[in-house]
Amino acid sequence: MYKSILVAIDLNDGVSANRVAEAAFRLTRAYDAGLHIINVIPDFGMSVVGSYFSADQTKKMVADEERRFREWAAETVPEEIRYDLTVIKGHIYDNILKTADRIGADMIVLGSHKPELEDYLLGPNAARVVRHAKQSVFVVRG
Repeated sequence: MYKSILVAIDLNDGVSANRVAEAAFRLTRAYDAGLHIINVIPDFGMSVVGSYFSADQTKKMVADEERRFREWAAETVPEEIRYDLTVIKGHIYDNILKTADRIGADMIVLGSHKPELEDYLLGPNAARVVRHAKQSVFVVRG
């Protein structure tokens, strides 16, 4: 039923990131699917903030995060699961959706933090992915 699963992992989410990963691993095994793991480094938000970081600093930040992400995957992803990795800097929900379309994913797995009053039900990025994805979306509560 599902051949390609995209899972969005935020390594800064600690235990929640591991719960999301484990759900993706179970789904990948159940459907004998390929797994694509993405980590989106959020934009700085305001361009005035981003202007304080040079292109070299931004490249280093992405390279450092990619190294950290690859180390995490080597330690965490079960040996029998075939996977690939992507690290992107930008808007979280937008890059999850674009990557899912680009790789032909038919399921997206992502986490959602416990809601605050203003984003009740799902976190803002998870809600946008659920609302706009062409794919099935599996949300893991953090």
